[in-house]
Amino acid sequence: MRLEALARAAVAEVLKRLSLPSPPGEIPLERPDKAEYGDISSRIAFLLAKELKRPPQEIARDLAGHISHPDLSRAEAAGGFLNLYVRPEALRRILGEIIAEGEGYGDWPLGGGKPLQVEFVSSNPTGPLTVGHGRQAALGDALANLFSALGWEVTREYYLNDEGRQIELLARSLWARYRQALGEDVPVPEGGYHGDYLVPIGEELAREWGDKYPEWSPQAAEAFRAVAVERMMAMIREDLAAIGVSFDVWSREGDLHRRGVVREVFEALRERGAVYEKDGAYWMRSTEYGLSRDPVLIRSDGTPTYLMVDIAYHVDKYRRGFVRVIDVQGADHVEEQQQVKLALRILGYPEGFLDYCVHQFVTLKGREGIERMSTRRGKFLRLKDLVDELGRDVVRYFMVRRRPGAHLVFDLELARKTSMENPVYYVQYAHTRIASIFREAERSGELPAAPRGPELLRAADLSPLEDPDELSLIKELDRFPDVVRNAAESYGPHLLCEYLEGLAGVFHPYYNRVRVLGQGEATTARLALLWATKTVLAKGLALLGVSAPEVM
Repeated sequence: MRLEALARAAVAEVLKRLSLPSPPGEIPLERPDKAEYGDISSRIAFLLAKELKRPPQEIARDLAGHISHPDLSRAEAAGGFLNLYVRPEALRRILGEIIAEGEGYGDWPLGGGKPLQVEFVSSNPTGPLTVGHGRQAALGDALANLFSALGWEVTREYYLNDEGRQIELLARSLWARYRQALGEDVPVPEGGYHGDYLVPIGEELAREWGDKYPEWSPQAAEAFRAVAVERMMAMIREDLAAIGVSFDVWSREGDLHRRGVVREVFEALRERGAVYEKDGAYWMRSTEYGLSRDPVLIRSDGTPTYLMVDIAYHVDKYRRGFVRVIDVQGADHVEEQQQVKLALRILGYPEGFLDYCVHQFVTLKGREGIERMSTRRGKFLRLKDLVDELGRDVVRYFMVRRRPGAHLVFDLELARKTSMENPVYYVQYAHTRIASIFREAERSGELPAAPRGPELLRAADLSPLEDPDELSLIKELDRFPDVVRNAAESYGPHLLCEYLEGLAGVFHPYYNRVRVLGQGEATTARLALLWATKTVLAKGLALLGVSAPEVM
């Protein structure tokens, strides 16, 4: 039984014994920041105060005086809070349960194997991925890992927008580079892509095709569009591989058009009275449902807008069998997200089917100050180049370390450090230190080699674990499943980073102060504790897509 479970059982028992009402839902619990406030604290007295017409402190004092649970050493009232203190033997029993669960510790059965899709990155194929895309790649992949740990059958999907005006601008920009390579002074079109990444492709096409396309024409548009999308997707795949992200499904906008899904969904909206015609275009009646404006679905020239295609794309997701979809998108898409959700509601799709993880943007901070990214202007740092310089682990960890809804300033100077000042190394070094202890234990014969090692630890006598830092480590390990769940359900992998840094922060002083090997019965108990700590560190890092090295 974990700490929250035994605390809730103790509070529920005393409420029943004193004939006091139970609050709706779960009994509220929290982990105090300071040890003097107990191991678990509850604000139950504040919830009962209005109904009982008594001060919270008085209620908390009564509860504390009647608490009787074999796993609690004492209960105290402080400022209306009920503070509970857990016996060391209960903590050691919890550690035994953690060791028994092994690598499955932290998993939940909540998803029940149902299909869930996480769609992320989905950058238009108009250039390589930048540092900004890197945040979304790391965030989406971590969320996919977290929801897998919650028991969902997760599919990672990339939506490829290979149609529309931006692709035409890309194709024409590449044609301009092609003509420049042939010696002509042809400018990149207004609103086009000025990045140097198109220059070598244009030069290659000039050598291969010669003067085949002297003018911009429908034939040239088709040829350059095909080459541009192919080459840009190759660069995007390189960037994704560098940061360690792979997708199960690659969807194309063009496929939705060819299968008639876009037209079909538009007609369904019109049949439900959600569409009206004005100035030759078709608009959705969003203001009638409380949104700020009515968006265009079909332009006056008959072409669907990005919003119309996006609505159709999400209808297609539902038809493919997903019961839940999470889209990872930037904050600049918030209005469109509201429109897509409204359209799905009008069409009768379940509430909660679609949700968004919204993140803010990334800037780089280094000796040169803060830079903003722009693919179109050609002033950007390619994601692959950043990974090549700093390493995959550092980039991925830094990208998810901050709350998605907060602007991320990527500190290059800190990221370049290879000391424990760098937070990812601080966490990884804890894992490495434990691994070194186990290697030494095997060399000295104090721990048999695997696979007998884990079996020995599961049967270890844990009673010698009495040091305050040892008990603190167990309390931190006990929190891990809740952190995994909260990080997934709040779309906040940063919570896992905070947890891992806190766990490492308890371990490092213990490592520096306490001798593990050569201590008789205490050695086996301490190795058991470190085995559990190492397992949780490795799993937490893996959920973030970061390695857990044995040697650094």
